[in-house]
Parts: sequence; structure tokens; C-alpha cells
Amino acid sequence: MIASEAQHQYYTAVLTELELLDRPTAEDRKYANVLAALIEKYEDERYPIENVEPVEILAELMSANDLRQKDIAALLGGESGVSAILNGDRRINMDQAFRLGERFKVSPMLFMSGKTPKSRHSSRVR
Repeated sequence: MIASEAQHQYYTAVLTELELLDRPTAEDRKYANVLAALIEKYEDERYPIENVEPVEILAELMSANDLRQKDIAALLGGESGVSAILNGDRRINMDQAFRLGERFKVSPMLFMSGKTPKSRHSSRVR
């Protein structure tokens, strides 16, 4: 178990050294796997990541890259497609997720979600 930030930094440095070995032994690989698991557990507990919707990731990537809707329109079926996605009216489909992943050099999984788009009538009293 990693109990402090100092230990975390130390084990991360050791893991980095193991990953840089030209010819790691079986024992090196086992040790690296154990360290990776310990580091991951520590980071998951210490630095939890909130579940983020794909549209939020897309909006952040667009902002970070100074992109406007028209700049990614070809990836998402035109400006109206981008608008529908950013407004939550439409989900990013698998093909679009792969195109976005390639465009932003990230995993397409960031853009995939099982959630359904918001309903236009969600605030209507029934």
C-alpha cells in the first residue's frame, strides 16, 4: 500500500525506470505490474475523477484548442450536428467518437456514453 505522496513519487519513478529497460526480466515485469496496481489504487483514492459526459470533454477540447463549431463540423455531420451534440439533443455516435479521438489524439472511449440525450420536453408538466 502507498501511504504518502513521497512514496507515490518514489514508486512512480521506479516504475518509469522499469518501463525504460531495454530487456526487462520476468521479475522486472512482475514488479512493474505490482507497482502499477499500487500506484493506480493510490491515485484512484487520492485523486478521484468525476464521471464526465462526452459532450463536456468535447467542449473542453474545443476550448483548449481554440476551435469553433465550424472547425469540427466535418467530423460530426455539419454545424447543426455539432450544435445538437453540444446542446445535449444528440449523442456522439461510434463513428464520430473515432473521428474525434483521431482529431484530438485521445481515446475514442472518451466520447462514448450509454446515456441518452436530454429530452426537449423534459421540463413540460404532464
